[in-house]
Amino acid sequence: MRIRARVGAGVVVAVWIIASLAAVAAVAQEVGPARGSLVIVGGAMRDPAIVERFVQLAGGPEAPIVVIPTAGGGETYDQYYPGLRAFRDAGAVDLWVLHTTDRAVADDPAFSAPLRRARGVWFPGGRQWRLADAYLGTRVQEEIAGVLGRGGVVGGSSAGATILGSYLVRGDTATNTIMMGDHEVGFGFLRDTAIDQHLLRRNRQFDLIEVIEAHPHLLGIGIDEDTAIVVQGDEFEVMGRSYAVIYDRGRLLDSGGRFYFLAPGDRYDLRRRQAYRVQRVARPFDRVVEREWPAR
Repeated sequence: MRIRARVGAGVVVAVWIIASLAAVAAVAQEVGPARGSLVIVGGAMRDPAIVERFVQLAGGPEAPIVVIPTAGGGETYDQYYPGLRAFRDAGAVDLWVLHTTDRAVADDPAFSAPLRRARGVWFPGGRQWRLADAYLGTRVQEEIAGVLGRGGVVGGSSAGATILGSYLVRGDTATNTIMMGDHEVGFGFLRDTAIDQHLLRRNRQFDLIEVIEAHPHLLGIGIDEDTAIVVQGDEFEVMGRSYAVIYDRGRLLDSGGRFYFLAPGDRYDLRRRQAYRVQRVARPFDRVVEREWPAR
C-alpha cells in the first residue's frame, strides 16, 4: 500500500523508528526467547497462581494448550492424563496430551500438528533425559519453538524445567544425583543456562557449583519447589512461595558466597546478569502541603 507524500513523511519516520527499535531489540536478545514467554517451575507446583499465570500468558482459558508428559516414563498417556487437572482448575478448556518415545514419530508432521495451533506447551516432571531422547532435534522441538515465535508460552516443572535450559543437569540415565551425566544438551530455549530444581527442599543448593566451575560461561539457575521464574525477553521475575538461586562464575557475595537468593517479586536481567529487588518507597502526596485552612 502506497503512503501519500503530503501526510506520509511523519508516518514513514515513525514506522522507521519502530522498525529500527525492533531490529535493535532482536539483535540485543541474548538469553531468553525473542518472543513469547517461559514459565519455569522448581517442582511440586501447588501455588495455583503459577498455573493461572501460564494460562494467562497463553492467551486465556480458551487458548489451546499442549501437555507433554513424556518425562514421566509411562508407555502411554491419553487425554485423561491426571496432570491436566491443574490446568482445568485454572479455567483452561482446550487441552491436548502429546506423547511418544519414538523419534521417527516425533518427526511426523501429523503427530506434531497440535503444536501448530498451540498457544502454550507444558512439560510435567519425571526424568529430563527422556524428553531429550524423544524430542531433541526433532520436528516437535521445532514446533515448540514456533509456539514461542507466535508469542505463546512454554513452561515446565521439575524435569520439565531443566529441559528448557541449554545444559541438561541431572541428565544421567542411571541416577539423578549425577550433575554432568550421559545427557548434557537441553532444548536451549533459555540459552547458556543450566537449570536445577527442587533446590532447597532436597538440599541441592550446592550442586550447581561443580557445573558452573566446569562450564564457566553458563549461568546456573536453581529453583525451589512451588516457585517459578517467568521469562520474557532477557529478564525474568520470580513468583511463588520460595526462592530462585543464581550461580554466576563472574560474581560473588561480599562474604565470598558463590550463589545468592532471589525472592518472589525480584527480577533478574539475564543479559547483564544483574539482580534487582523492586522496593516500595512511601512518599508524601505531591500536592498535599502543611498549611492551615484559611479563615472564612
